[in-house]
Amino acid sequence: MPNSESNFIRTILLLSVCFALSGSTSSLTVSASSLVGYEIAGNKALATLPLSFHLLGTMLAGIPASLLMKRVGRRYGFMIGTGIGVSGSVAATLSIIYSNFAFFCMSIFLLGILSGFSQLYRFTAVEVASHKFRSKAISLVMFGGILAGFIGPTVAAQAKGLIAEAPFAGSYLFIILLHILVFTVLFMIRLPQPSVEELTGESRHWKEIFRQPKIIVAVLTSMIGYAVMAMIMTATPLAMTVGSGHHFSDAAFVIQWHVVGMFAPSFFTGSLIHRFGALPVIICGILLNFLCIGINFAGTDVFNYWAALMLLGMGWNFMFVAGTTMITETYRPAEKAIVQGVNDFFVFGAAAISSLLAGIVQTTWGWEAVNLSSIPLLGIVGIALLWYSYSLRNTQELAKEAVESSS
Repeated sequence: MPNSESNFIRTILLLSVCFALSGSTSSLTVSASSLVGYEIAGNKALATLPLSFHLLGTMLAGIPASLLMKRVGRRYGFMIGTGIGVSGSVAATLSIIYSNFAFFCMSIFLLGILSGFSQLYRFTAVEVASHKFRSKAISLVMFGGILAGFIGPTVAAQAKGLIAEAPFAGSYLFIILLHILVFTVLFMIRLPQPSVEELTGESRHWKEIFRQPKIIVAVLTSMIGYAVMAMIMTATPLAMTVGSGHHFSDAAFVIQWHVVGMFAPSFFTGSLIHRFGALPVIICGILLNFLCIGINFAGTDVFNYWAALMLLGMGWNFMFVAGTTMITETYRPAEKAIVQGVNDFFVFGAAAISSLLAGIVQTTWGWEAVNLSSIPLLGIVGIALLWYSYSLRNTQELAKEAVESSS
């Protein structure tokens, strides 16, 4: 194996490990935060507010994290994000011990900022890969989310009673060790520094950048894919434990396999995009989401929740990876930081709003309303894909006519 190829594989694997360890914090929060909120919040309808703060932190961190890394490089940027994650873990532990809901929301907000930094691991993969292997590199890094899907809920369940009379406080205390491991791995990675072209190259006006049909469809696909996933996923632990009377261990099991569904397809999503293009993969993602909703309407057994959340995760993966791949094809080096940051701002902003609405809709109107509310959103993506295909076809026809007239 050539040395350059060996270094590429090693770097991708280490990035995947970092993504897995950082993502464990997010999967723990998905599993436990709404239940913690339900216990310590004065208004039970606000049970999912902490998870909304997590996604809000992810949203607000996107642009600053991307611009920071443009100056200090990826490695030191990820280290700063991990340090913020340690602070959030300590704060979450203390807020649960003292039953302070407002402080718990702010601590989860800090963990959301960590997640905002961690989301840039997928763009970092693009920088160490050739153009041909971009989609595969993104998929392979996100494949680390499978490990995150098992670590987070397992820590939530096993360390739940570590601190007496403060359920899940021990879980957040334990994940500090995972952050220390991230620091260790980051010291082992060689990542490219910002290039001269990236720092001083020509950049177009932001209107020109964000008016591109491809970037509009890419951002919208990732936004709605994440919003639908956040809506159904966030409401699931409440629907299972409070609505259907299932045990937390069942909810943790379902969330584990949901995260597997989110990231296991990454092993082949990149190859599918490379072979068939991003648009067919997005369409498959939409169909998988509709199957998820159909299974949720069919019943409320653990199997129904499990199968639906698996399909939900797969649908998210197809839409998110395809949308991310399309984004990387829309900017110049000097525009990279702002485009990546703005993309994540909108994507996780939509997810934050969706997760907050999930708790309100679930506690007010129930599980069926949660699923029904996702259908129009998926329809919007379908309409956007038709518009983009029409726009692309017109562009190709104009180009063909220009060639014919010049000849």
